[in-house]
Amino acid sequence: MSWLPDDFVHPVYVPVPNTALHLRPIREADTPLDYPAVMGSRERLWEIFGPAWAWPKETMTYEEDRVDLLRHEKEIAAHQSFNYALLDEEETAILGCVYIDPPERAGSDGEVSWWVVDDLVGGEVERALDALVPQWIAADWPFRQPRCLGRDITWQDWLALPRAS
Repeated sequence: MSWLPDDFVHPVYVPVPNTALHLRPIREADTPLDYPAVMGSRERLWEIFGPAWAWPKETMTYEEDRVDLLRHEKEIAAHQSFNYALLDEEETAILGCVYIDPPERAGSDGEVSWWVVDDLVGGEVERALDALVPQWIAADWPFRQPRCLGRDITWQDWLALPRAS
């Protein structure tokens, strides 16, 4: 059984209220924007995602990021998982990402996490994204029990849960 209904159509453009930003599925072509965003916030991102995903490595190269984004692009097309880039209006900068994944741990039917670049932590953009994501997931995604990792549950508590069957 698939984690999403066969007829589900994923959103391709999601405006972030009260900002000039939007979310859209990430693509391999976004590597020139993604690499500096990730590596510029790498230490903080490792603190968040490192224990669970071993990402982003301190030594991650541009080519490794490109390959990773190509994998994400293919997974999005196949509805296996989703990575949405947070972009400015002109799409000249990636300012964060939202991940929507099938459940890896028991107790949910979709797992969601997100981040913003270091410069936006604690500010208006991060607050807008924090408000948007749970509402967007509830309104536009077919989950009954979504789990927002690092928000509804700590990453440490999530890692301690049994694996989804």
